[in-house]
Amino acid sequence: MSTSPEPSHGLTLRPWHDNDAAALVAVAGDPALHRWTGVRAADTTEALRWLAVQHAGLADGSRYTFAVVGDGQDLLGQVVLKRGERPENLAEVGYWVAGPARGRGVAPRAVTILTTWSFTRFPELTRIELRHQSDNTASCRVAVKCGYAYEATLAAAHPYPQTGHLHALERTL
Repeated sequence: MSTSPEPSHGLTLRPWHDNDAAALVAVAGDPALHRWTGVRAADTTEALRWLAVQHAGLADGSRYTFAVVGDGQDLLGQVVLKRGERPENLAEVGYWVAGPARGRGVAPRAVTILTTWSFTRFPELTRIELRHQSDNTASCRVAVKCGYAYEATLAAAHPYPQTGHLHALERTL
């Protein structure tokens, strides 16, 4: 069984490498990325620290996190399947898209690729959730495009400083 999704829709989802630090620093200063995510990498040291967390999550099976790259292998974003501290049938998907790649359909393509891979890779998985701040209308559109139905508005809770939306996709048998 593949440890990462097959390239599809013009994207490759691959594990992060330490040599991605410079590309991460280049995109991580984006104010929109700061608004919607906890990604911080002002310099190489901070980027390597962030990458170490991604490596550890992949190693222990709690976070299957992938760099999203285009055909030219430029960094377009990140997508992650979060499994830690949840029942084995439940996971959460998260993502971010680098500023220059926004508006090109990267998020829905990456989330769809990861979702398909996740349901194939983990047969015990029956539900994947996607959460976002309620004022992030772009994330709402991504969720719906990927088949994640809106389920509820959530109270503000870390890491979301405002109310949020819960979307979910159930495995179809």
